[in-house]
Amino acid sequence: MRSIIYKIVPATLWQDARDSGEFKGAAIDLTDGFIHFSTADQAVETAARHFTGQDGLLLVAVDGERLGDKLVFETSRGGALFPHLYASLSFDAVLWEKPLPLDANGNHAFPELDQ
Repeated sequence: MRSIIYKIVPATLWQDARDSGEFKGAAIDLTDGFIHFSTADQAVETAARHFTGQDGLLLVAVDGERLGDKLVFETSRGGALFPHLYASLSFDAVLWEKPLPLDANGNHAFPELDQ
């Protein structure tokens, strides 16, 4: 069974990473020393808490199994276990990238997420 995790990222930052061949993380990831991810159940709340009103975002689905032991689930918000990657993200683990537009109410319109 595949473990799919999600990263919300500005499209421009993601394109820069694609161009360089490696995603080292957003500013908060670099500060914290790991790349923050969310599970399917956590992604909508993550968007609401950390990306409210931001346009130009992508939702990136990643096969967590391909990240090996550098992916660690650690206690975070509300005691929930969040996936943290202690390495750069290899693009061969990326399953898909989709726009994360704002709806008429200013909330992010998510595609259907796989667990």
